[in-house]
This record gives sequence, C-alpha cells and structure tokens, in this order.
Amino acid sequence: MRFQSIVVLVLLVFVLTSFTKPSSIYRKGWIDLNKNNKKDIYEDPSQPIDARVNDLLSQMNLNEKTCQMATLYGWKRILKDSLPTPDWKHKIWKDGIANIDEHLNGFVGWTKRDESKFAADMKYHVWAMNETQRFFIEQTRLGIPVDFTNEGIRGIEAYEATGFPTQLNMGMTWNKSLVYEMGKITGLEARALGYTNVYAPILDVARDQRWGRLEEVYGEDPFLVGTLGVQMTKGLQNNNTVAATAKHFAVYSANKGAREGLARTDPQVAPREVEDVLLYPFKKVIKEADLQGVMSSYNDYDGIPITGSKYWLTDRLRTDFGFTGYVVSDSDALEYLYSKHRVAGNLKEAVYQAFMAGLNVRTTFDKPDSIIIYLRELVNEGRMPVDTLNNRVKSVLKVKFKMGLFDQPYVKDANATRKLVNSEAHQAVALQASRESIVLLKNQNGILPLQKNKKVAVIGPNATDADYAHTHYGPLKSVSVNVLQGIVQKLGDANVKYRKGCHLVDQKWPESELLPEEPNEEERKSIDSAVNIAKQSDQVILVLGGNTQTAGENKSRISLDLTGHQLLLAKEVVKTGKPVVVVFIGSQPISFNWINKNVKGIIYAGYPGVKGGIAIADVLFGDYNPGGKITLTFPRSVGQIPMNFPTKPNAQSDAGEHAKAKGLLYPFGHGLSYTNFTYSDLKIITPEINTDGTVQLSMTVKNIGALKGDEVVQLYIRDNVSSVTTYEKILRGFERITLQPNESKVLNFTVPAHELALWNREMKQVVEPGVFTVMLGSSSENIKLKGSFVVK
Repeated sequence: MRFQSIVVLVLLVFVLTSFTKPSSIYRKGWIDLNKNNKKDIYEDPSQPIDARVNDLLSQMNLNEKTCQMATLYGWKRILKDSLPTPDWKHKIWKDGIANIDEHLNGFVGWTKRDESKFAADMKYHVWAMNETQRFFIEQTRLGIPVDFTNEGIRGIEAYEATGFPTQLNMGMTWNKSLVYEMGKITGLEARALGYTNVYAPILDVARDQRWGRLEEVYGEDPFLVGTLGVQMTKGLQNNNTVAATAKHFAVYSANKGAREGLARTDPQVAPREVEDVLLYPFKKVIKEADLQGVMSSYNDYDGIPITGSKYWLTDRLRTDFGFTGYVVSDSDALEYLYSKHRVAGNLKEAVYQAFMAGLNVRTTFDKPDSIIIYLRELVNEGRMPVDTLNNRVKSVLKVKFKMGLFDQPYVKDANATRKLVNSEAHQAVALQASRESIVLLKNQNGILPLQKNKKVAVIGPNATDADYAHTHYGPLKSVSVNVLQGIVQKLGDANVKYRKGCHLVDQKWPESELLPEEPNEEERKSIDSAVNIAKQSDQVILVLGGNTQTAGENKSRISLDLTGHQLLLAKEVVKTGKPVVVVFIGSQPISFNWINKNVKGIIYAGYPGVKGGIAIADVLFGDYNPGGKITLTFPRSVGQIPMNFPTKPNAQSDAGEHAKAKGLLYPFGHGLSYTNFTYSDLKIITPEINTDGTVQLSMTVKNIGALKGDEVVQLYIRDNVSSVTTYEKILRGFERITLQPNESKVLNFTVPAHELALWNREMKQVVEPGVFTVMLGSSSENIKLKGSFVVK
C-alpha cells in the first residue's frame, strides 16, 4: 500500500507540472474556453444552445470537427495512460475527442478488474477524471470538453456503486416509479463519478429464450419495454444529469437461432413485427422521453447493415421518430461493414458509408486515428460534403451543451461523491427492487412461506454464487449477498446446513447438452452428501438454474434444460420426502418440467442484484410478500421456440396436435402472491371514440386475503376485425399496487387511439374503425374482466 501511495503521489506531481497552465480562463459564470479573453457566444451560458453550437462550429477547423466523431476507449482498454501526459499533445486527440468510454471504471476485461486507486478510491477517481477533462478544457485550442460515456444497465459501471438487479428483473417488477428511481440514482452516481453519458436503457425486445443477453432486456413485450424505457430515460436525464444512450438500434434481438458471438446477422423478422415489436420501444422512448443517445447495432436487416443505412439512421430514427441526439456505433459495427457484411471494400469505404448514413460517433476497441484520418481524407477529396460533416458534429456538440459540459465540466466535490455513491438510501432502493422483482411461480398447498423455527438444508450450485452481481455493464465490486448468506442472516448458522450438491455444469459441458454424461464418482458423492443433509433437515431449499457460466453476452444456448447434474440432484433430494422448494437463479427460462410436476413451491429470482440473497430470504420466509410477474414466456421445451408474447391467432396453439407435448410452463405476465385479489366493476367510460380519441376505463381490485400484498393489473386489447392479421392481444397498460387485507382500490386506465394502430395492406400505419375487446387480468392468460369499445 505504501508503494502504491508513492506511485500515486509521483503521478500527481507529474500531471500538475506537465502542462503549461493557461492564464485564468475560469471567469465568474463562464469559462474562456478558446483563451481569447472575451466571452464568445459558445462560452455564454445565457445564450440558446443552437446559437452556442453554431458559434463554436464556425470556429472549428477540419481536424477539430473530425475529432468530435470518434471515441477513445479509456484506461487499459485502448488508452495507455490513466492520466494526461505530455505525449497527449502529440496524439490525435490534441484537437479534442467526442467521448472517452469506460475510463477508470474498473473494467478492463471480463475476468479482470482495475484495482488502482484511480478506479477503486472514489476521491482519487474523481481527481483523475477531472484532470483528464482538464486536458481538453485547458490544453486544446477551443476547450471542447469530452463526454465521458459508461455502461449502466444495473447501476453505473464503477468499482463501487449502487448495484441494482438486471434489466430483466426490473421488468419483472412492473413498477414504473421504481424504474424511474433506478434511472435517477444511476444518473446521479454517474455524474458524481465524472460520467456524463450512460449506455442505458436497453430497448431490445426478447424473442428467443435461448438468447444469452436476456438479462439485459425488460422482457418480450414491446409496450412493457417501451414504458419502462421511458421511465429509465427520464430518470437518467432528470435535470440533464446525464445523457441516456439506448441500445441496440435496430432489429438486434431477433438473432437467427438466438446465435450471437460473432454472428449478429440475418435476423428473421417480418416487416410488421419489426414495426410493432422491435421498433416500438425506440419510437416511444424518443417521443416521450427526449432520448439523447442511440447506439447503432452490429446486424443487418434484409441484407442492409444498420450502421451503413440512411434509411435506419436518418429516415426512420430522425425523420420518423424525431431523434435529435447523437448516434454512436456499437463496437465494431462500422468495421463490420467491410469485415463481416462485406458491403464496403475497405475501412475507408466503411467510414464513408456509416457517416453518410447518419452515424455521429464511431466506437470500437481500436485507436480512433484511422477513422478520424479517413474522415479528413473524405472531406478533402470532396466525397463527404462539409454540410454533412457539420451536421454530424452539431448533434454531438448539442448533447454536450445540453448536459452542461461547457459550463460545469468538472466534478466539484469528491467528498460529496463519496457520500452519494452507493449510499444507504440508494442501497435501500436497490433492495426494494430486488424484492419486487422476485416471482412466485408455484405455491401448491401453501408450502411457502417456510417456517423460521425449522432446520433448513440449503442445497445447490447457485446458493453461494452471486457472480451475476459483479459482471460487466454495472458495479463491479459492490458487496453482494448470496442466497445462503441471506438465509443464514435471517435464521442463524445453527439452523442452516449447506451442501453444493453438484456443479452448475458438468465436466463435458457444453458438449453434454448433446451427449449427456453420467455423474462420475466425485459428482455422485457430492449429490449423496446433499441428500444426507436433506434427510437431517425439516425443509429443503434447492437453489438451481443458470449463471454467468451459462448465459450472458456471447453465451446463447441450444437447450433450456438445467445444466450439469442439477435435475438429478433435484430428483434425489425430492426422494427424501422432505418438503422441498426450488429457487431458480438465471436470466433464461428453464424447461423444468419434472420439477414443476413434483415440487410444490417454485420461485424465479432471475439475477436479483447485489442484495439478491436478502430479498430471496425475505420471500422464502414470509418477511416480504412476492408480487413480481415474469416478462418472458416459459416454454416446456426448446422445441416449441419461437414461443413468445404477443402472438398471432393460433400461431402458438396446440389445438389439433397429436405428436407433441402441449402447453406452456408459465405464460407472460404470470406471478403469484401469498394473498389473493379479486377484480370487479369494469367501466368503459368512453365506449365510443374517434380515430384520434382516447379510451378511458376503470376497474376495482381488492385484497381478499390475510396479508398485505402487491398485484400487477395488466390491461390487454384485441382488435376484433382488421384488414390484416393482428395479435391475439396486446398489452396496453399495467399498474403495480399495494393493498392491505380487505383494502380495495379503483384503477383508471387511458389508451390513446394511436396505441391501437396497425400497418395496413399498403404498409401504412392507421387506426381502423371497429370493435375492440378490453381484457384485464393478472397474466396474459388469466383474464378476469372483459369489455369492449368502438372506434368510429
């Protein structure tokens, strides 16, 4: 530690003495960014943003403009220096840079962490971020600040920050205000750590349960994804704290066969499904939340790569949806134009195609030099018009002005950062999110909640594994609580015994997905040991499922069955005759047919965040009444895929089938409670509306059980007769409410007519007159109230 402190001290002295300090550019209420001793329009906070952008652009030369069109990856990714050095005056970013991504956030690889003080110590981190920014303010000609970008889908990615559940779990809360609070906390902590642009929310809509990145999406319904995306974006961008950059535009999550890795091409989706499902959330969030950033995706659609398409990046994104922020490429998306899609003959041609299409900033795991140099060549050759160049740069500058970077480029108080980031108040919100995200799938004969005064056996490979709380795209080192720890904290060591039982995967996995292996002697002994512990206990908690070994980015599967010998472990434990409940960890639905038939209590916890073990224990032992609902369809077999919500009439029906197992494990929107609710008094307040009107309705929910509990009321609508085939039902409203025993509440819903639109036979989006059915229920299949209204 002493040596490390000496190194840090040397670095501080080095930075402080390396650069000539400009005469005081920091004036009262403004900064003399171009060091000319007068307040230019772009330096004047009282001027309109457009005027400031135009003034700055008029002063920029070609080198400075093109530097605002590329990303520099941060320390230990591409950047070799944690702090500015004199050599920076000779680097291409001596003229500025659009953004620095993941700088000093602690992530340097999937299995590596940056343990240096500039990542791990918040005070040093804030100082280092400020010094990096100071280089661009003080040592470049025009003082254009850098936009520090960073990941943030389960809390800001930092060595330490508030760790929330994954987006999938946040989807399972169905709680709009909670998602807003998560966004607000993430934005505040990001800005306090020096980051001004957060790559969130992810607006992809799940289509295939094998996809490894399911943890990153809210679910498989576009309305749910869009609605929660609006709240997350508004929370992040509250008071322009940070810019939100949504991923991945467009048609990204419909990978052929759920393949990802280096595939990410050739999505098999019909045009109307693209519009109604995959584009819907982006359009909604842009229009309702003024989204400031979009990341263009790797893939093509119908042979046209998104990142090289004017149709996608300009005509749809800006003209149709009204997007005004800046578009950054997903890493290598630009390079793929020539290296994968082969629509460009070389990198320079790929640069031309992407920026002419509408890209603003290129991001990749490589130096920014080549892209910047090629841009300069293209302008000098006359291939890229200066007006196009200016338009691309304007969008970047506008976001920077909107976020206040030109007026307040530094983090002012590192001590305030230390008090704010991962504070107890923020952790309390994260814990509530963990609790609300947990789903009770099955509770036969009221086996749950378990009794606290009994001896408990905790068994399974996921009981002690909380790796999901420390992976990429969120906090890396925030202290986590696994399931076993949560149970022991609640019951005490004396009442809990643990055995792993088996590993998450066997020695031959993933080959064993195709060629199943019998357990070897060591594995059999481990299972036997777990069975013996179960026999000595009054009740058993099996913690099974998947984790970072079996799912995640570039980790899609060919099966939905439990990996390794987990099913065998479950069968052997159930044979003991002890009361057994199963907790499933993991982002992918699992085809747990045997367990579903033979185990009375089943909880799906997803990836419940750093406080997940506490939340799961609270649910298991009745200190929290679960109210989450699944946002993915749980099929019985991988052979049923594609199987998702929403669906066309009879497209997923088993009627008339005679050669296959039928039905689902659990439908979209399913989730139980330890109490019961009734639905009544549906009133269609506006039984007739025009094609530009709004449907208004109300209904009453009552808690008829003995416990306080949450219910998620879901509103579905069906277009009874239409010019094209439409979905059996579409989600168009939901509310999560908390009710005391015997308490009732009237819920009001409004549905604007544009939410009833379809794409007609001429591929025009219209609202057609006719009768629409209203359905309200506790899941997509458990419909409890029905009514109708007419569009004239």
